[in-house]
Amino acid sequence: MQLRDRLCGLRHSWRSGGALVLIPLALVAVISVADILAPRDIRLTALLVAAPAITASFAGPWMTGLIGVVAIAAQVLLDLHGDFLGTRTMQTQLVALVVVSAFLVVFSFLRDRHKEQLTRLRSVSEAAQRALLRPIPPRVGPLTIASIYLAADEEAQIGGDLYAVARGTAATRLVIGDVRGKGLPSVSDAALFLGSFREAARRRASLPDVVVYLEESVGADLEQHAAMWQEAMENFITAAVLEIPDDEPVIEMIDCGHPPPLLVRDHHVTFLEAAEPSPPLGLGELAEPAYRPESFPFDVGDTLLLYTDGVIEARRSDGTFYPLAERVAAWPGGDPEALVEHVRDDLLAYVGGRLGDDAAMVAIQRVAG
Repeated sequence: MQLRDRLCGLRHSWRSGGALVLIPLALVAVISVADILAPRDIRLTALLVAAPAITASFAGPWMTGLIGVVAIAAQVLLDLHGDFLGTRTMQTQLVALVVVSAFLVVFSFLRDRHKEQLTRLRSVSEAAQRALLRPIPPRVGPLTIASIYLAADEEAQIGGDLYAVARGTAATRLVIGDVRGKGLPSVSDAALFLGSFREAARRRASLPDVVVYLEESVGADLEQHAAMWQEAMENFITAAVLEIPDDEPVIEMIDCGHPPPLLVRDHHVTFLEAAEPSPPLGLGELAEPAYRPESFPFDVGDTLLLYTDGVIEARRSDGTFYPLAERVAAWPGGDPEALVEHVRDDLLAYVGGRLGDDAAMVAIQRVAG
């Protein structure tokens, strides 16, 4: 069984390295021929260590070890050919080649194991994100929708930004939010919040009832987490909760401390700012909000962009914040997918490809029929 595993490792190394393995083999051959043709007082066998070193850069431990054995065998044969094997200098070179090759094999093994762990971690992170942020269908009632999540940490791919859509009998309810906090508590709070929203959006009769339920749920969750996470007492959730009726060209919104959405109409961009914004969820006991929804026009062809503060607080190298409204106004138009792709590409170019915080966007467009 061990022999079979080793052979499988060799085959995997060969497939992963491909034709690149010919480079160290050719190097061993060239050094060997050059050493034979060189004058007796010039020895080139010390260069053979380059062969396993090159192999370790692209192949696994088994292939690295195999090339190391080839290099060691080549040095022994060259020393025998030149009658240098018994000299102390050549023996030192041979020992050095063996030691370096062994270290390269260990390095290659540890690198591959770390790569496997990273791959598993990334797959778990992706699965967790799919479970937390369920994919939004491209068409919900009279709306076309597109969403995107940009993680500041590429390895984590998950954080406290959240969004969700729930379909009612004659309306669509949406939420976008941001958990204020870091680490595992923020991810846990986001998951609990989204579960509460999906339940409340389908069962609660009015939009204020939904937000009241979310406030109670968030407050209870934060209190429960306080015993587990010291950071939980500092957590709260900013959110914009919206309802878009099927048969009325309006948006009903309750803004709980979240950045105002952008409405794009005929290439004109306006902020849908609430006249009486409510406090973030989880702080309701301090302010006792009334949660009154506000209405905004939303006709066929209009596009709404929801976003988290990771978008508007992104900075370029000189410290200037990303001008979202200005960049959205430059959007040539199209469907929601085109809008989120336009903002994503422009945002990443603005910050040099690296965000300082997670960012999420949801674009909604009302279509005829």
